[in-house]
Amino acid sequence: MISRKPDDVARPPDLQQHGRGTGPIRTQRPIYLDLLPPCNNACPAGENIQAWLSHAQAGRYERAWQTLMRDNPMPAVHGRVCYHPCETHCNRKEVDSAVSIHAVERFLGDLALQAGWRVEVDQPPSGKRVMVVGAGPSGLSAAYHLTRLGHQVQLCEAGPMAGGMMHFGIPAYRLPRQELEAEIHRIESLGVEILLNHKVVDVLAERDAGGFDAVFIAIGAHLSKRVDIPARDAGKILDAVTFLRQAATGEGPKLGRRIAIYGGGNTAMDAARTAKRLGAEEALIIYRRDRQHMPAHASEADEAMEEGVKINWLRSIKEIDQTHIQVQVMQINAEGYPQPTGQFETLEADALILALGQDTDTGFLRNIPGIQFKTGGTVMVDQNMMTGHPGIFAGGDMVPSDRTVTVAVGHGKKAARHVDAFLRGGPCVKAPKHEIVDFNKLHIWYLTEAEQRRQAVLDAEERAYGFAEVVKGLGEREATYEAKRCFSCGNCFECDGCYGACPEQAIIKLGPGLRYRYDFDRCTGCAVCYEQCPCHAIEMIPELGA
Repeated sequence: MISRKPDDVARPPDLQQHGRGTGPIRTQRPIYLDLLPPCNNACPAGENIQAWLSHAQAGRYERAWQTLMRDNPMPAVHGRVCYHPCETHCNRKEVDSAVSIHAVERFLGDLALQAGWRVEVDQPPSGKRVMVVGAGPSGLSAAYHLTRLGHQVQLCEAGPMAGGMMHFGIPAYRLPRQELEAEIHRIESLGVEILLNHKVVDVLAERDAGGFDAVFIAIGAHLSKRVDIPARDAGKILDAVTFLRQAATGEGPKLGRRIAIYGGGNTAMDAARTAKRLGAEEALIIYRRDRQHMPAHASEADEAMEEGVKINWLRSIKEIDQTHIQVQVMQINAEGYPQPTGQFETLEADALILALGQDTDTGFLRNIPGIQFKTGGTVMVDQNMMTGHPGIFAGGDMVPSDRTVTVAVGHGKKAARHVDAFLRGGPCVKAPKHEIVDFNKLHIWYLTEAEQRRQAVLDAEERAYGFAEVVKGLGEREATYEAKRCFSCGNCFECDGCYGACPEQAIIKLGPGLRYRYDFDRCTGCAVCYEQCPCHAIEMIPELGA
């Protein structure tokens, strides 16, 4: 049990100087307020995490899912592939461990698919038409939100199926295709028209011919970066994006017994793990930095090594001669960058997969006046996600940003709101952002430690024999338990603590969901309610005229 006595709770400065108020000479008064939970603030998709967790902990699962769907159209996907920065910032980790937010999100997403829950369009038809180019996470998100806002959306996809890199870049052992396709189908069932095998070459011509009032482009980054490696007689070399795409369609190439992968990101980890599943006896990742500076998420590297993938740190490929790969040993300098040591080694591999990042193929946009580009083909957008050409917006991996599914989905939602404002002729007005509540503001005198419920993981030996999902979901009991671990940081959850603690009976309950109000004819400003409130939903402010 963790406990704090009232005297241990940090008092506002004025209370420290003047002591407790006493009726007519009250110097401070309490107010109820809402602060911003750090999980909400950290979510790239802008989810109101605390709100849907509160419904989930009360067993109101469909309401929790509907709240989640206000911001994110694919919770079953995100519960599996998001790297959950919300949990990195969760205040609970200062006590025992973060709330497993992604696992509860996955539970709700899967439950919705099983139960057939639906969302509805929120606004009447606007009469406006929007063309979305690219059916990856950002394009799907934009189409979903634009449709809910009342606009007619046509989504153009150059490939044979929607999903983008979620389908062709993320292996099925991380993202099963059944859940992915079901969530895409739900977006389509709202009224989104998805045209497959439809490559947009001339954006302006298609916009005008289709009578579209705005365009959102989210074609992703599907071009693998190249590296100039001297080769006397190069063996089998291919890029990771092509390899993963072929594997996803059941056409994975025969690579041989020993496979080398060059790169240290999540794509390199996926390529190595996929190669093992396709029959490679050995998969060796070659990376020029150490683990501390590796761009791949730690969990990805851990799972890869559990499956027998080897990682050769601090190595840079200098030359290839058939199955011989000459690498130079590197070292990290004081600034954190790798530098050569002049020491060389030779590794053996039947094939080399290059996983050095991706560029975006935005050449088809260069004839559009006003659009500007950065290195790697990324497109410049303003704070409204609009390019330099009025009415043409862009997002996802094709604009400068972190390249994750959740960031892309967040771009789609943000762009949809700005497209909506553009179509309606007014600005997109954001609600004011509240102050973030950190752990030091909480009064968790009541807390009993409760460790996070871990998700089951498929045994490492079983993983090698196919693409079965590695990480399993939580059941209802475990998901509800996790939701109940939330502190509700900065927002009243009607625990009645203030109501029960007030010595003057100055707090009035307004009914379920309506919270409380103060009777200031009774309130003495003693701050007992402030000291007792566990989530810092009460603040003490100076009394007017004091």
